[in-house]
Amino acid sequence: MKVSSSIKILIVTLFLILPLQIFSQSNSDDEIVFVFMTDIHIQPERNAIEGFKKAIDKVNEMNPDFVLTGGDLIMDALATGYDRADSLYNIYKENVKLINAPVYNTIGNHEVFGWYEKSGVDRNHPEFGKSMYLKRIGKTYYSFTFKNIKIFVLDSIEETPEKGRYYGFINKEQIEWLKDELSKTDTSMILIVSSHIPLLTSFSQVRNGAMAANERGLVVENSKQVLDLFKGHNLRLVLQGHLHFFEDINIQNKIRFITGGAVSARWWTGQNEGLEEGFVLVKIKDGEIKAEYIDYGWNVN
Repeated sequence: MKVSSSIKILIVTLFLILPLQIFSQSNSDDEIVFVFMTDIHIQPERNAIEGFKKAIDKVNEMNPDFVLTGGDLIMDALATGYDRADSLYNIYKENVKLINAPVYNTIGNHEVFGWYEKSGVDRNHPEFGKSMYLKRIGKTYYSFTFKNIKIFVLDSIEETPEKGRYYGFINKEQIEWLKDELSKTDTSMILIVSSHIPLLTSFSQVRNGAMAANERGLVVENSKQVLDLFKGHNLRLVLQGHLHFFEDINIQNKIRFITGGAVSARWWTGQNEGLEEGFVLVKIKDGEIKAEYIDYGWNVN
């Protein structure tokens, strides 16, 4: 059977084009895209549910590989009774299902049930403290791997020795867990840390001047001990929340500390010191990390 010259040309063209398409697709597959959403503070008041849904719509438009939350998912369990805390967790869990990507959560101080005395919660309550989070959301610290990166999600919330308050601290149990996890982790692998309370921030200095010290509860007090564990590894990015403040600090062109603003901005009442409601879009390709704060277009009604 004879093959016409036009068909021959078509076959040759396909052989030339298809490898380019396959190569282009593999390049695209090498890029990792994820969203860091922190300080959502979901609540039935202040149109917060509607606002969170608008943020989710924007996230879904971006089609990320996964979403990492930065804590303070609800508003709040620290100072409220069981019924209120229970309803807030239920609202969060119901709405987060709308995200069309896997979601990995970080615990924030507002997820801890009943630590504040005014909550009226008995310390013997079965869901007291972090037990509510463990039951409703999952582990308070863990790691997961996606392609060529590994993410360490930390629990940076501890109760003060005098009880009834929180502060930023990575406890001994987690320190030992980190040592073990890092001993089993390839030293060339890109590592990312998520911590609700910042490990490093310029927040106090920006607000109060270059000589200002951090107040208790604003930072993780043993952050140097934590970061020293990563020496010899390829820690590239630390994602943080808590402060409703956006900053991107690059240390020695090795580690970036990004405090991710807030989905709720000023707790759903508008801008927080000029910063709109938003989240952080992160893209990683060929070892390069790009991050951008996304204003998802919410306006207070």
